Amino acid sequence: MWISFQIHNHHYRQTSIVGTMPRISPELHLTLRLPDTDAPLRHRIAESILDEIRVGRLRPGDPLPSSRALAAHLTVARASVVDAYDELCSSGYANARAGSGTRIAPGADVAARAHVASHTVTRTSDRAFAAAPGTPAARWDLTPGHPDPALISTVDWRRAWRTAAAAAVTSDVPSPGAHPELRRSLAVHLRRTRGIAARPSELVIVPGVAAALRTLVAAAELGGRDVVFEEPGYSRARTVLDDSGVRTRSVSVDGDGLDPALLRATDAAAYCTPAHQYPMGARMPVGRRARLVADAAASGTVIIEDDYDGEFRYDVSALPALRSIDRGPECVAYVGTASKILTPSIRVAWVIAPPALRQGLVRALDASGEACCATTALALAHFIDSGALSRHLARASRTYSARRAAFVTALQQQLSAVDTDGAGLAGIEAGLHVVLTLPDSVDDVAVSAELQDHGVTVPSLADYRTTAGGPRGLVCGYARLPESQARGAAEAIGRVVRRHLG
Repeated sequence: MWISFQIHNHHYRQTSIVGTMPRISPELHLTLRLPDTDAPLRHRIAESILDEIRVGRLRPGDPLPSSRALAAHLTVARASVVDAYDELCSSGYANARAGSGTRIAPGADVAARAHVASHTVTRTSDRAFAAAPGTPAARWDLTPGHPDPALISTVDWRRAWRTAAAAAVTSDVPSPGAHPELRRSLAVHLRRTRGIAARPSELVIVPGVAAALRTLVAAAELGGRDVVFEEPGYSRARTVLDDSGVRTRSVSVDGDGLDPALLRATDAAAYCTPAHQYPMGARMPVGRRARLVADAAASGTVIIEDDYDGEFRYDVSALPALRSIDRGPECVAYVGTASKILTPSIRVAWVIAPPALRQGLVRALDASGEACCATTALALAHFIDSGALSRHLARASRTYSARRAAFVTALQQQLSAVDTDGAGLAGIEAGLHVVLTLPDSVDDVAVSAELQDHGVTVPSLADYRTTAGGPRGLVCGYARLPESQARGAAEAIGRVVRRHLG
């Protein structure tokens, strides 16, 4: 039963949530207060969870209720809860691991108290967190997956939104066929930057990668069927697929990413990140890309190509998107997003599906009710058409390249200072993160936890593994790490890593 009351001049609804999860003794009790505002439901759910973190009822390491359980208690669509969890994860307040659900991230309590939001979730800042008494401040947040929004031109950004806001107000209900301006703009952009030839009518705009994956599962009827997933891999994508009813089948990646030789005839689909394998950072070579596409086209397997940060590469040539390879349009569902090139808060992604799936994709998206904000779509279209996106990508690439060079050089100096046999760096040619690999004998979870105690927030590869085996290491995001701070962060990491290497 909903109870309405008022706090600090804002109306709230209160409900008590009990989420039963493994290793909770005996149960996790949440009292969520959903603000009665015009903000999207996912924002309100995420903000209410942040409030629980701020007051200490949720602490780092605590599991959140399953999306199904929380949705049932809130009497809302499960997709809204999943999106709220995705938002918390993308902002660094939570971590999702396959088989373990979603848990509050290390340092989330400090970050939540330091960055009090109103009714929307904001990203954790580059600046040092304001620590609570007895809690070490996180001087360096190396959480991967976060671009630096400060690199976006304020002038260009505001101009795009003013143009969008000046558009005529319509009564059209958002639909999969909506946003023609953005679809036209993206078609030109993708042809120029990723070599993908697609008509605007082939693009479907969705509110985020999670929505794209859910819709593809429905369109391709993947429920109950085997879907290959990279191991280690992007844990949030795996969670979305698992929650959508597919059977994810883990396939270990090598130095070139996903090996097509490991696919089976029974695999209905395969999810992969060929531009910069997440998290290991491999760039799939052209020959392997061609074989993967050819094998998939011959077997009827759908390849889900997540091109999450294909725009950023350093001192290496561009590699073709799977979708652009011969026979790629037959079997590749290309997924792109504005989250990594601009900011996760914009919540816009796009899908180009094989012809056989296109109508099913439209029907599934229409049935789900998931849609992008029309004003947001118009603003992004203007941002692209005006040349602002191209200027931003050029500026961001230069900045990220410099930050990468400073951080990688500093890490290499730390590794060369002592005998660090078995430790190294991977994935430095592209993307916005680098992996500090560790010997199998090292407990990377313990290393990550100790680093948190010493002011460095950086996840271990355990957050992306589904088994006890697999590579060990740290996934270090450098997009928000100023060059002047690279040495300090690397030295802090080096001190802890050397202790664990013995």
